[in-house]
Amino acid sequence: MNWSSGESQKQQFQPGVLPRFPRIWVGYLLGIATLLAEMIAITMHPELAKEPMLIPPLYLFLANFISLIYWLVCVYEFHLLLQHATGGSYPVKPLRAAWFHLIPIYGLYWVFKWPRELARFVNSRLPAPLMNPDKTGLAVFAAFTVFLVLDRGFGMILLFWAASYLSRALRHALAVQPASPEGQLPFS
Repeated sequence: MNWSSGESQKQQFQPGVLPRFPRIWVGYLLGIATLLAEMIAITMHPELAKEPMLIPPLYLFLANFISLIYWLVCVYEFHLLLQHATGGSYPVKPLRAAWFHLIPIYGLYWVFKWPRELARFVNSRLPAPLMNPDKTGLAVFAAFTVFLVLDRGFGMILLFWAASYLSRALRHALAVQPASPEGQLPFS
């Protein structure tokens, strides 16, 4: 595939052929694996519960790292679907959407912003609004905050719970014909 020309972008968005949706169940498994790794780490090293953990055991680090990478893959796949559904006119490119999570301060805003935009897209395709963009963004932000501050495993499970809601709503929106833009939709 030639990445330098615009032709590959136009060929990529063929009507009727959707890219695959993120496999959310893998994220749930990774969240459970991270929880198990945390329990094993606390069992084997009880001092980790008392002191801040500067260097985690390798198995705990790998569980956290793989979970986070898979979350970024799912964000990429959501934005790939949005790119396809809009014929390539969606303003945020999939790779950029995933990388924005890694910008230190902006990443916290980004986990609130992109679910809001996805909710607005879903609402624009349906005759009646299905999602509240602010609540959707807040749900993903809260899950990401739990992941960063409280508990990685539980936070990852919450992130994929929010992702399953996003996936279900996006499937529903892509299954129907776009609504005609007669006015401002509620929640927009």
